[in-house]
Amino acid sequence: MQYQHIAVEPVAGALGAELSGIDLTEPLDPAREKELRHAWLEHQVLFLRDQDVTIDQHKAFARHFGDLHVHPVLQQLRNEGHPEVVVLEYDASHKFLASAWHSDVTFEKCPPMGSILRGIVIPDHGGDTMWASMYAAYEGLSDTMQRLLSSLEAFHDGGGFKRIAQDDEQRKDLEQRQNATHPVIRTHPETGRKAIFVNSGFTKTVVGMKLPESTALLRFLYGHLSKPEFTCRLRWEPNTIAMWDNRCTQHSVVADVGDEHRLMHRVTLLGDAPYFED
Repeated sequence: MQYQHIAVEPVAGALGAELSGIDLTEPLDPAREKELRHAWLEHQVLFLRDQDVTIDQHKAFARHFGDLHVHPVLQQLRNEGHPEVVVLEYDASHKFLASAWHSDVTFEKCPPMGSILRGIVIPDHGGDTMWASMYAAYEGLSDTMQRLLSSLEAFHDGGGFKRIAQDDEQRKDLEQRQNATHPVIRTHPETGRKAIFVNSGFTKTVVGMKLPESTALLRFLYGHLSKPEFTCRLRWEPNTIAMWDNRCTQHSVVADVGDEHRLMHRVTLLGDAPYFED
């Protein structure tokens, strides 16, 4: 596609692009939306700088791409009337960063199609986010390994979130949504490309394998999919927005923040059930 309304500048060989020509404080016109959709499918993760949007504008932008997901447990702006907005905060009293490579919420039967994350408070140093292309990781495997993996399914579980559930309602919601079985290789429903779909955050076992076999295979895949040649990296600035396709990428926060304050708002899009189409 020849972009006429936006500018798209790739940042790495496997995935990722900086996008300009869009002001998200204004309504997104159909021409720019069409080009943005194309860029997103092509580059898998897009970065938009200097987007000083309100929470409502953040949500309105996300709704151009689908309905919004509500996480069963993670901290949200529920009391402010925005249960779709997940708050990701790190400081001296909140000592957790999602540094393990993962795709979001793959323990649900229909994992999210993507997420749109905005930087609110950015540390002076550290806290970059990295993404990896699961297309590139799949294509980097031998034909023999591709055939083996394409016949397999894996069990995903989100039960670890129980420790941060705040009440019985959240625990009940999580229990109803906390596990699913998905193909190890999924077919992207829009591009038709194949992508690895196991991650160290939520994938527990490969179905039909003995535990030592499953552990060895998953350990190999986790090491393989995070190779530098499959990745790109974002240095955050205030009001930067990153939007990624959860169906064909994984991401990891670089845990080098020290005690610096880091605050993000994430809006996530409902997805569909992963499948493999030979």
